[in-house]
Amino acid sequence: MSTTVNTKMTRKKFIEALNEDLSREYQAIIAYVNYSQVLKGAAYMNIAGELAVHAKEELGHALQIASHVDYLGGMPSVTPKPVKTSEKAEDMLGFDLENEKETIRNYRRRVKQADELNEFAIAESLRSILVQEQDHLIALATALGIDPPDAGMAD
Repeated sequence: MSTTVNTKMTRKKFIEALNEDLSREYQAIIAYVNYSQVLKGAAYMNIAGELAVHAKEELGHALQIASHVDYLGGMPSVTPKPVKTSEKAEDMLGFDLENEKETIRNYRRRVKQADELNEFAIAESLRSILVQEQDHLIALATALGIDPPDAGMAD
């Protein structure tokens, strides 16, 4: 049996992957809502406000992904991935940064997969989400005083 057959993207596999992304969006919403409220200190006032904006954007992403899953004939996920918390602001921002890197890698894969399935409208929707996710990564890196990390390539 050829490995090409096993790696070929199907609608079913794509729905499963999108549902993983949806669970990650739920995780991001919860994290951003929590972190935006618990970050303390003058140094974090602006970023706390930015995180509240990110939470709203992640909700928009979740709605788009859920719509794609439904369009493809699947049932949208209702379970978030686990959310890490900390008493330290830098830890929380670091958790978000790592989550954004993973999200970007996943959406890069998803764009390719959507193209493979000739779901070009979904691919375009995912590209617009990617733009916002990259903005989140840059904002978090800036808040941490570091250069934005390379999120890595999609395979």
